[in-house]
Amino acid sequence: MPEFDYDLFTIGAGSGGVRASRVASALGAKVAIAEEYRVGGTCVIRGCVPKRLLVYGAHFAEDLKDARRFGWNVPDCDFDWAVLRDNVLSEVDRLNGAYTNTLDSHGVEIVHERATVSGPNEVTLASGRTITAGKILIAVGARPLVPSCPGHEHGITSNEVFHLDKLPRRVLIAGAGYIANEFAGIFNEFGSKVTLINRSDVILRGYDEQIRDRLLQISMTKGIDFRFHAEFRGIEKQADGSLKVSMTNHDDMEVDCVLFATGRVPNTDDLGLAEAGVELDAKGAIVVGADNKSSVESIYAVGDVTNRVQLTPVAIREGQAFADTVFGNKPTTVDYGCIPSAVFSHPPIAGVGMTESEAKQKFGAVKVYTSDFRAMKNVLANRNERALYKMICEPNSGKVLGLHMIGPDAPEILQAAAVAVKAGLTKDDFDQTVALHPSMAEELVLMK
Repeated sequence: MPEFDYDLFTIGAGSGGVRASRVASALGAKVAIAEEYRVGGTCVIRGCVPKRLLVYGAHFAEDLKDARRFGWNVPDCDFDWAVLRDNVLSEVDRLNGAYTNTLDSHGVEIVHERATVSGPNEVTLASGRTITAGKILIAVGARPLVPSCPGHEHGITSNEVFHLDKLPRRVLIAGAGYIANEFAGIFNEFGSKVTLINRSDVILRGYDEQIRDRLLQISMTKGIDFRFHAEFRGIEKQADGSLKVSMTNHDDMEVDCVLFATGRVPNTDDLGLAEAGVELDAKGAIVVGADNKSSVESIYAVGDVTNRVQLTPVAIREGQAFADTVFGNKPTTVDYGCIPSAVFSHPPIAGVGMTESEAKQKFGAVKVYTSDFRAMKNVLANRNERALYKMICEPNSGKVLGLHMIGPDAPEILQAAAVAVKAGLTKDDFDQTVALHPSMAEELVLMK
């Protein structure tokens, strides 16, 4: 008789858990995965994928207006939120099925129940059934943080925003990170009056200062209001269904929707981890080493639940590394250097490597090259919106330490450029590359 029911039992069928499970199964392990909601995780079901589809939909607001300058006789167009919402949710359904089929085709058993850890080698399902496994992988991700102000139950998070019955006329978004700025751009393009509040006066902390300042300037020009140094005092639902919001340092305001985008916390509550001896940090994240192993020899964790780098591609790499190490006899660790990231705002931001501030702290003096320009399309469309590309280089060798961009299609352009930064290429390597003209991307090799 086998010692355990499974070689691997994974809790959470998001990006990291799915990758780890299917690879482990392909390597010969007997694998089961528990998911209490839907297969695909935050990114696919209630995160970056449906949000990006909303971003695409929002862009048509400007594109339809710009089309007239390009000779298209475009009439004034109405926007139907329900059509876009339902089409996006249908795509989520398709992806849920695709992820489920991937697990099935790789021989991974899917358990559609909540699972908790009840021992170093044991999990307990919501039905009461217990299962043993040689290794347990926790890949349950994170959830939106909701402030504890009076009336917080009247607000929504990014989990619920994709299911709104109707488009709110006035939206208050709390937070200043990527989720807040992305939904601020989305709702603004859909015609909602958007106000963004934040406890400090800094948006997109961690991104290059010049780039985030450019986004703030453009967002304000587009009509998005910002209230800084503001914290909730309370949210009161009124007789007509609107919400009266009171905050520090600013007047009260009435809105139709409050969206909390104030960070995310690991989903470790009531999982039995502490009882099993798994060490958690002050924020509830599972503490793991470079091999993704927790303080318990048989229990591992990948993805947002570890609160290392909360990005889907990172979770996927961690899941792959776990499977290769534990079941493939191929010890693998993830390199967290030069991870590209993007904010799908209007316009989008993308960056890789050090910001100017980070580079100066490490090297003292750095060389900075920029290109500040209007995209050709914006020129003909009579839009004054300017793009900004920025390259930070080591002063002696010219090695590119960081590359940061704001402008149309910045994330699409940066992905290829991130390869060059990761490879340690220099400003001279960029300069020696012939420009692809006419394009926005050519500014990467023309910066002064």
